[in-house]
Amino acid sequence: MTSTPATAAAIAARRRQTQDKLTRVEKAIRQLRRERGRLTVRAVAEKAKVSAMFLYENTDARSLVQHAVADHCNRHDHEAQQEHERIEASWRERTLNAEEELTRAQKEIFTQRQRQRQRQRIGELMGQVRDVEQMVPGESVQQLVTETTSLKHRVQQLAQEHRTLQERLEGARSNLRFADKRIADLEAQLLERDHS
Repeated sequence: MTSTPATAAAIAARRRQTQDKLTRVEKAIRQLRRERGRLTVRAVAEKAKVSAMFLYENTDARSLVQHAVADHCNRHDHEAQQEHERIEASWRERTLNAEEELTRAQKEIFTQRQRQRQRQRIGELMGQVRDVEQMVPGESVQQLVTETTSLKHRVQQLAQEHRTLQERLEGARSNLRFADKRIADLEAQLLERDHS
């Protein structure tokens, strides 16, 4: 059965319309990718100004959308994996920083204890000096008084250093508590992101 010129023209027009729609679908997919829009059948249909039915029924259109959606999902999964790795690296770094801060705090505590022992020893020595002052006359007493004054001054310095180290220790503990809380928040966000 031969086709009439009118039938042939109608078929050619339908083919041109279909090709035009496919071109618009390809352009819509490219735009959605550039805009980082959500790649779905509905989004492509709206952007290309074609019906969703066309995207399902036309083999070429369906193939274009399926490939675009699969590619989008793969890219999204890859980006999510990268974000997960970035968060994990950040968490690991914070953990290492917290451990380092804890080690520093422990060293400061050790130093504090050593200084406390030194102060006790100085106190004992000052007591001995007072005992000797009562037994030693003249110039020796003056020399001992000078040394005692010097020792008292050193005790004051050590007390000031002790206060400073105590404040730093409190600051380190506060930072550690904040780091622990932040890590817990990040872990919770990560779990929520993994479940969504």
